[in-house]
Amino acid sequence: MLFGSSGIRQQYSAGLVILAQRVGVAVGSRSAEVLVGMDTRRTGMVIGESLISGVLSAGGSVGFAGICPTPAIGFCARTMNAGCMVTASHNPEPDNGIKLFNPDGSSFTKKQQQETEELITDCPSTGWDRYGAVSSYDTLGPYREAVLAKRTCREGLPVILDCGNGAASVFSPKILAGLGAAATCINCNPEERFGRPSEPVEANLPYMGAMVRESGAEAAVVHDGDADRMMAFDSRGRYITGDRMLMLFVRYLGVKRVVTTSDASMAIEEIAEVRRTPVGDSYVSEALLSWGSFGGEPSGAWIFPDHSLCPDGPYAAALFCEIASEWDIAKELDTMPEYPLYREAVRVENPVALMKALGAENPTDGIRIAKDDGWCLVRASGTETKIRITAEGRDTAMAKEMLETGRALVRQRKNA
Repeated sequence: MLFGSSGIRQQYSAGLVILAQRVGVAVGSRSAEVLVGMDTRRTGMVIGESLISGVLSAGGSVGFAGICPTPAIGFCARTMNAGCMVTASHNPEPDNGIKLFNPDGSSFTKKQQQETEELITDCPSTGWDRYGAVSSYDTLGPYREAVLAKRTCREGLPVILDCGNGAASVFSPKILAGLGAAATCINCNPEERFGRPSEPVEANLPYMGAMVRESGAEAAVVHDGDADRMMAFDSRGRYITGDRMLMLFVRYLGVKRVVTTSDASMAIEEIAEVRRTPVGDSYVSEALLSWGSFGGEPSGAWIFPDHSLCPDGPYAAALFCEIASEWDIAKELDTMPEYPLYREAVRVENPVALMKALGAENPTDGIRIAKDDGWCLVRASGTETKIRITAEGRDTAMAKEMLETGRALVRQRKNA
């Protein structure tokens, strides 16, 4: 399978450039008009040009948006037949890839991914005299208007914004300013190299807690490389885990039915009806096509179906600022149910092969082991050469027991 849990993602190589052209052919052969954007990586233009050439050679026309957040492509794809984003999301700069979207912003379904892979193999093309054309496309204007129409914020709300020098740099500072927030921006200029590791996890943001406390900010929001993710800090400078962010959005929006992933905390089930999917925002968006009014996963991908079925970091940032304007988020977090939860990543040479050896039907979906008071999930990462282990329990002893259960599974195969 070329597609992981969130599109195609690989270390940059000549092979990836060739693959991009073939993906373009596959998409262009079925979509007359295709929207294309990219994040800030140095390799974005060469992969983007290759992708565009494939679309054109299949007879499709391209609206080229340049550097923009992934959710801008997902939102504006409604004016086209498909959207393509050149990005490796939160992966480091040497990686790149492609995400594919339907007009409603949803990621290509598993069926569409399979069909795309088949077309990549066949690589159909059209005659030179039937090639499509390229035109510039402004995604940021319509996307900005849509976000500002739905969210509000207290004038002068002090907030820190960290875009990690990724695609959010061209949008999130403007959207927070448009809302009226007083944003202190760091890493908010688009750069080929990120000022910090792109994934918005607590370990990559050691400076943020002190900045919030010392500046008197009421919130801080953080993006990854392509801005499909958003994580945050409260006014006390505490990092808000993805599980608690999920519950915060559910409470504020008054959501009754939520789609989330198999690695999310069981605490969410105490405040909403929940349907779970395998890990990956493409699964969540596909499930939201038929059920639920909000979806997300603890990695920081939040999907608002009444806006778009694409994970939307800037929209989530605007919503978070709105919540900070009306609630004391720190106090609200203190009232939420919480259970001991551990997440680990183990780097292995071939995570897919290891998971198959353990009996996983789909390595990136993994194996979930559940007991009455706890569970663990062992899965191959869909974006990196790692095995991810998640474990939770009603108490610390059970959480540690489930974590050791997951570790033992991995050790079993690594030592075989």
